Amino acid sequence: MRALVVYCHPVPESFCAAIRDCAIEVLKARGWEIRLLDLYADKFDPVMGCDERRSYNDGAPRDPALKPYIDDLRWAEAILFIYPTWWYGLPAMLKGWLDRVWATDVAFALPVGKGRIKSLMTHVTRIGVITTCGAPTWWSVVVGQPGRKTILRGMRALCARRCRTFFLAHYLMDASTPKTRAAFLEKVRAKLERF
Repeated sequence: MRALVVYCHPVPESFCAAIRDCAIEVLKARGWEIRLLDLYADKFDPVMGCDERRSYNDGAPRDPALKPYIDDLRWAEAILFIYPTWWYGLPAMLKGWLDRVWATDVAFALPVGKGRIKSLMTHVTRIGVITTCGAPTWWSVVVGQPGRKTILRGMRALCARRCRTFFLAHYLMDASTPKTRAAFLEKVRAKLERF
């Protein structure tokens, strides 16, 4: 299995980095081929400019800086997103990656006339999300968990029909302790053993 780990956190020593390292260790031990995409380390530009937006529906992005990301997306059979939940959703860097890379003639093909869009991501059979969140579980649910819905509903709809998904969150991150973080890493290990 080929897994693209999409990691998005600006702080190298963050708990998200520990989650990333744990996830990669488990998947490699299972014999998976891994590609790590570290958006901050790559200095990914999440901003879609005027010309890029104007030509968005005309075909795949023309910016040569996006080619390696598009190649990774086309290579992947599974995608694992690891990021902090900020203001109940995705960090701007990750949202910009979705905007710019999951594009026309990469993730989907636009219909001719009034038809439906066609998925170009049917090779992706698994999507996982592992995140940290300062809010408690109940409040995240009340707010509607927009980050979870973006990936596990919106992006997943472009993947294989029976694409398997999971979502893990360490809530109340701002009040976490070494004990709660260690327990969460064990949940990550257990989930990825079955991913």
